[in-house]
Amino acid sequence: MRAQSTRATRPEDESVHIEFDDNALLPVLFGPHDEHLDQIERVLGVSMVSRGNRVAISGPSARAGEARTALAALYERLKRGLEVDQGAVAAALRRAREPTTEVGIEHEIQTRKRRVTARSSNQTAYIRALRQHELVFGLGPAGTGKTYLAVATAVDLLMSGKVERIILSRPAVEAGERLGFLPGDLREKVDPYLRPLYDALYDMLPGEQVQKRLLSGEIEIAPLAFMRGRTLARAYIILDEAQNTTPVQMKMFLTRLGEGASMAVTGDLSQIDLPRGTRSGLADALATLEGVEGIGIVQFNQSDVVRHPLVGRIVHAYDERDRRRAERRSAKDE
Repeated sequence: MRAQSTRATRPEDESVHIEFDDNALLPVLFGPHDEHLDQIERVLGVSMVSRGNRVAISGPSARAGEARTALAALYERLKRGLEVDQGAVAAALRRAREPTTEVGIEHEIQTRKRRVTARSSNQTAYIRALRQHELVFGLGPAGTGKTYLAVATAVDLLMSGKVERIILSRPAVEAGERLGFLPGDLREKVDPYLRPLYDALYDMLPGEQVQKRLLSGEIEIAPLAFMRGRTLARAYIILDEAQNTTPVQMKMFLTRLGEGASMAVTGDLSQIDLPRGTRSGLADALATLEGVEGIGIVQFNQSDVVRHPLVGRIVHAYDERDRRRAERRSAKDE
């Protein structure tokens, strides 16, 4: 792949040409009906024209450079056997605006079904933290990959023999953890609240492998209440939706950490479903454990949302509403 730049017609514009050395990859790089090129054009406000194995990019100098960087990253992704879809294009565009972001195999997680890669600088930092710390807090809005990357890390460690078990847990706060009031057997009672964890597992492992390891106990998915009184050794333990724990529950969970075990705690402090006036165990833990050695904390934001692009805009709209409400309350207090 070669790239060169020439000055376009407007003084502030630049024309960038990229030449690719493997024509077979270009249909996937460009997308069906060139939709990936169209996506880059819309986001950056540039013009892109493909001829053979070359792409000409015209637009403001900085934006043309970002488009070239994004295309180059997507092409390298294809050469490494990774998929390129609209989500990957959006991720490449984010990374192109962060020129200091590191890219490499150390920011990938290999599972049985797929290779998971960081799609933002915060995801890169999160993967690094998950590998370096025995306890990691992943904080931020939905769709940023907090739980998904933690599950991918757990599966990678299980497959490589570095841990013996994966334990996934959530507080069943929607039912007040009064599971006896719900119909069905135990699994039928708790499965609706644990379904996101099952979904992540099935994305990482073949279905028969998930079922086999669930039956053998190598993978355990259980409500938080079931963690009490246990010591969890040689395991990778994930607590999801941790903002819905109480301080007592959070302390109970964190003190389950046994020999050779690691923990990831994920949550969104803007989505607390606890009864009014109840302090979130996640907020309490972050305040209590501030500065404690060996703990990693990664804060995601709306720019890290890797679901449908509309999700990022929805998160932004809600954040803006909450900010305006906070400002109005502050003004009233004055």
